[in-house]
Parts: sequence; structure tokens; C-alpha cells
Amino acid sequence: MPNVRVHSAFEPLTVSRGTPVFVLTGAGISAESGVRTFRDAGGLWESYRFEDVASPEAWAKDPALVWKFYSVRRGQLTGIEPNSAHRALAALERQLDAFFLCTQNVDSLHELAGSHRLLHMHGELAKSRCERGHAPPFDDTAHYLTLADIPRCDCGGRIRPHICWFGEVPFDLDRVEVELARCRVFVTIGSSGAVYPAAGFADTARRAGARTVYVGPEAPDNADLFDECRLGTATEAVPELFRVSPSA
Repeated sequence: MPNVRVHSAFEPLTVSRGTPVFVLTGAGISAESGVRTFRDAGGLWESYRFEDVASPEAWAKDPALVWKFYSVRRGQLTGIEPNSAHRALAALERQLDAFFLCTQNVDSLHELAGSHRLLHMHGELAKSRCERGHAPPFDDTAHYLTLADIPRCDCGGRIRPHICWFGEVPFDLDRVEVELARCRVFVTIGSSGAVYPAAGFADTARRAGARTVYVGPEAPDNADLFDECRLGTATEAVPELFRVSPSA
């Protein structure tokens, strides 16, 4: 089992500018900015079943309901700002040569905080794409602001949310595997450890020789994959999580 410590026991993770660092973020980091999660009390799944709104089968059966669900979700993000954890990760990126941020979240809070070396493995709420793959994903403010007829691509296919639904393969896993293989420090922030393949990233990184650390208010389902679990909220822990040393 990992070494479990509360926030008051934290010592910064000391890395050099050239240390390859992989950070995975989950719903917990955005929840502290007011973004509703799916699994918590009062979460989105209390109003909807994922089978009805977040699967290829749902899109085939009732695309209007799916479109409405994601339009409402997008509207809920209006006015929500990045928190100190998002900003701390953006600042860390600027200090490191080999930093990689992978998020399970579909909001744009990391970008708003200033992150650039970022992969959204489950898609982006503010983007849409052609269901037939005719055109790449695009920023889609206009379409999401209306519940009118689902727009069509030039090829005739429907425009769908740029979201990885249940039953679909997350985006850019080949790139993720490369980054996991080379990282020396792997940190998960605010992810429950219940959703795969992300829940297995810590194991991949540790097998490649990385130190694995979890940060969240409680131990995750996959706690045994971490060398250390640091219990605390993201806004408490992340701003003090790393120390960049020129000679670490």
C-alpha cells in the first residue's frame, strides 16, 4: 500500500528543469472551481443515465437529447474560472522542459489558466466535429448556444459533440503511452481511479521507473498503484506540490 499522508505532512516534489513530469487531472480539480461532477451527490448522473446521453447508442437513438445535454453542460461553465491548482500547473509548465499534462476533464479551465502542453483525452466541451470524420474538431460556440436542429457538416453528416463517449476510445492514447514511458515523476490530481484506461496510467509509469504520487481529498480506487497518496484538496496541495531545482 502507498504511504498516505495528509496535507500538513507534504514535502515538495523536487525536480530539475529537465525532469520529465506527467500530470493527470480528473474531475476533482475542476470541481473546486464549481464544475459539477458526474459521480458525487448532486452530480450530473442524478439527472441523466449515461446510456441516454453519453454513448454512441444514445446518439443513434435520440441525438436531440444528447445535443441538449451537452448544450446545458456548456452553459453551466459560463463564468467559471480556473483555480489556484490550474494556475500552479500552468506555472510549472513554464518552468519545465519536459512537462506533459493529460486531463480527463472536458472543460477549458487548464487553457484559461495558461496551460499549452495539454491533451484532453476525453474531448472538449466547447468543440464539435463531424460524426463521419469529414472535418477535424472545431470551436463551436454558435451551435452550442442553441437547441435548434442539429447542424450538418458539408458532407451531410451530423455535427456531434467532440466528446469521448462511453464505449469509445479516448483520444491520442499513443502519445500518452510515449509520455508515460519517459516520465520520471507521475502525478494524478483529483481523479477517482475508477475509470480506465486513465486509472492504469500510474501502473504504466511506475513500471517505466517513475515515482507515482496521488493528490486528492481521499485515497483513490487504484491507491495501490501509487508510491504515495497525499490527501488534501487540489487548491491546497498543488500550488506547493513541486519545487524546481537547477540541480535536482
